[in-house]
Amino acid sequence: PVTTTLMALGAFPDSHPQHLGMPGMHGSVAAVTALQKADLIVALGARFDDRVTGKLDSFAPFAKIVHADIDPAEIGKNRAADVPIVGDAREVLADLVQAVQKEHSEGQRGDYSAWWKDLSRWRDTYPLGYDQPVDGSLSPQQVIERIGRLAPEGTIFTAGVGQHQMWAAHFIKYEKPATWLNSGGAGTMGYAVPAAMGAKAGAPDRTVWAIDGDGCFQMTNQELTTCALNGIPIKVAIINNGALGMVRQWQTLFYNQRYSNTVLHSGPSDVNPEARGTRVPDFVKLSEAMGCHAIRCESADDLDKVIEEANAVNDRPVVVDFIVHEDAMVWPMVAAGTSNDEIMAARDVRPDFGDNEDD
Repeated sequence: PVTTTLMALGAFPDSHPQHLGMPGMHGSVAAVTALQKADLIVALGARFDDRVTGKLDSFAPFAKIVHADIDPAEIGKNRAADVPIVGDAREVLADLVQAVQKEHSEGQRGDYSAWWKDLSRWRDTYPLGYDQPVDGSLSPQQVIERIGRLAPEGTIFTAGVGQHQMWAAHFIKYEKPATWLNSGGAGTMGYAVPAAMGAKAGAPDRTVWAIDGDGCFQMTNQELTTCALNGIPIKVAIINNGALGMVRQWQTLFYNQRYSNTVLHSGPSDVNPEARGTRVPDFVKLSEAMGCHAIRCESADDLDKVIEEANAVNDRPVVVDFIVHEDAMVWPMVAAGTSNDEIMAARDVRPDFGDNEDD
C-alpha cells in the first residue's frame, strides 16, 4: 500500500489499486489507519509534520521507520528513524528496488493477503464522499470534483489554504507528478493565483486551474491584471461560501459556534437593516475590471455548462465565482493535538476498526 502526502499528490497515481489516498489531519480513513497499523513504513522525502502524524507519540506505534531524505537534517527530526538513508529519492528508490528483487529471487516474499483484507475493508467502509445541501445550493465538493472531471488531460491545479485546498486534494484525481501545486506546511493564503501564473508561464500549452477560496482570492487577486496584460490565461475557481471556511469549521466543532471574524458577506445591521447576505466584493465585476472573462454559478444545473465555458476561453484569464453552501465541512478529520487513532469519518462518527486488541 502507498500513501501520498499533500505535497506529493500525483507522484503515485490516485487510480492505482495500491493507492490509499492522502494521510493526515484531513486524510482518508484508509491512509491514516494504514500508517497507524503498519509494522514498516518506508518514507521518501517526508518530514513527519504534525498534520500527518497527529499526536506524535501515538503515531504508527508498531512501525519500524525507513526514512530517506536528501536533507540529513530532516531525518529523525520528528520521528526517530530505524533505518536512516540520506540521498536523492530517485537513487534511493532504484537501490531499494534492487534490494527487494534480491530478496524475491531468494524466495523471500511477504504474504500481505490478511493486511490487504483489512485495508480493503477500511477503504470500502469509509470512502471519501459528501452530502448534497438540502436547500438546493451548490456543494463545494461537487464543484471541485466536476472541474477535475471536465479538465483537459494534463491540467495543472493549484490551491490556496483552507477547506477548498483539502477538497481539491481529495476530489480531483492526480495521475502524474507536477499536476498539483500547493504551499503545504507554509500555509500560504493567496498562493493559488500566483502559482497558477507561474505554472501557465512555464507550461503555456497546458490548462491551469487555480482552486481558490473567497478569503484566499482576496489576498492576491490583483495579479489577474498581470495575467491579462501579459497574456497568461489561467482559470480561477472561487469556492465562495461567504466565510473563512476552515476557521469557521473549527468554530463550529470546537468553539460552540461562536463565529468571530469569519463571515465574508454583509448582513443586517443597525446601519443597514435591509442588507441580506450581500457579497462584497462582487468577484464577477472585480474580475471583469481586471480584464478577465468572469462567470457566476449558483446552481448545480448550470455547473457543467459553466465549467465547459471556462475551459473554452483561452485568450484571457477566466474567473468563475461558484456560490456554494456555507456550512459544508471537510471530512475525515483528526482534531489538532489528538491521536490519529481518533480520526472522525464525519462529525461524531469514529470508524470501527474491529475487535483487534491493538485497535
